[in-house]
Amino acid sequence: MRQRSAWILGVVVLVGAACRDQPVAGVPPMPSAPPLPSDDPAQAVLASAEEPLPDAGARAFVAERVHGQGTAMGTHVAFAAYTTPSVDARKTRAAFDAALEEIKRIEALMTTWRDSEVSRINAAAGKTPVKVGAETFEVIREAVRTSELSEGTFDITFHTLHGLWKFDEDLDPHPPADKDVKARLAFVGYRNIQLDAAAQTVMLTKEKTQIGLGGIAKGYAVDMAAKVLERAGLTSFFVQAGGDLLARGRKPDGTEWQAGIRDPRGPEGKYFAKLPVTDHAFSTAGDYERAYVVGGKRYHHIIDPRTGQPATACRSVTVWAPTALLADEIDDAVFILGPEKGMKLVESLDGVGAVIVDAKNNVGISERLRGKLELVGAPSDGI
Repeated sequence: MRQRSAWILGVVVLVGAACRDQPVAGVPPMPSAPPLPSDDPAQAVLASAEEPLPDAGARAFVAERVHGQGTAMGTHVAFAAYTTPSVDARKTRAAFDAALEEIKRIEALMTTWRDSEVSRINAAAGKTPVKVGAETFEVIREAVRTSELSEGTFDITFHTLHGLWKFDEDLDPHPPADKDVKARLAFVGYRNIQLDAAAQTVMLTKEKTQIGLGGIAKGYAVDMAAKVLERAGLTSFFVQAGGDLLARGRKPDGTEWQAGIRDPRGPEGKYFAKLPVTDHAFSTAGDYERAYVVGGKRYHHIIDPRTGQPATACRSVTVWAPTALLADEIDDAVFILGPEKGMKLVESLDGVGAVIVDAKNNVGISERLRGKLELVGAPSDGI
């Protein structure tokens, strides 16, 4: 499990992804959000831009590409979209602002860095169930379902190990003592999460168990931000939050958005493959962003919840999926499972594909991406 490593899109936009409104057979459905409150900040931002467009007369419409950016969930957020006859650049920028507010709204529900529904669940661990909103409950339920599908390799109770491994702003290139990791592992395990759908409560059955939604909430937020852009009338756009990406529609000239896969041992900005993406999500888990090398061994932020140690079977895993939420959670699981079991999981999910760079620098491509993926070079070797 991890906190998302970002690969920022350049102006050439080597990325893409998308969300879906209807479930795809065999794919766990994305949790649906409850009706937006009347004081929803995203709705208010959109309403502020509802003035009519000036009369363009008989001039032919020419789509304009508009960019936006911001910060939320501890990462860089980027948008790009093409205007439409009814949504000009001003309304497009207002839609970006509204989508960013939507991401921040979800962050407020699911963060562990300050008071939130998830923080309250953690504070009550081993004591009492905590009633949460529909969105938080559904995201946690989806996380548990993915734990079951992935042999427990995707596990939001990995957060129990928080503070032992330091790969964020508190980067400390000193691995924790094995005894300290083993002491925490006794409280790691998705079976320690007790859900009551009727009461809409979540309980952690062991007092020292903690959960974190860093491996799934950002994907969900990207999906919901895309819904805001769709509601605003945009039909060709992408949303990126850190390493979670989503593209909707094609560009006005009919071409697809292009997603680039970073070379895990190459310099920042170098990619070894690219993939055209339309109405799909794209997420990469890599061992290169938050990492350090000690004694010739690489330590990184993707922790195997079964061992409490950084996973070693892969260098990077890129998942192509119908929703950003699904791509977000599955790339972690595949990275930890390794190329053989991980690819079996990918092939078992409808609409999902993957590109795996394993620990020996071999590249594996799932069946659904054969004929789509373009290799532009071999991944660099290194520790």
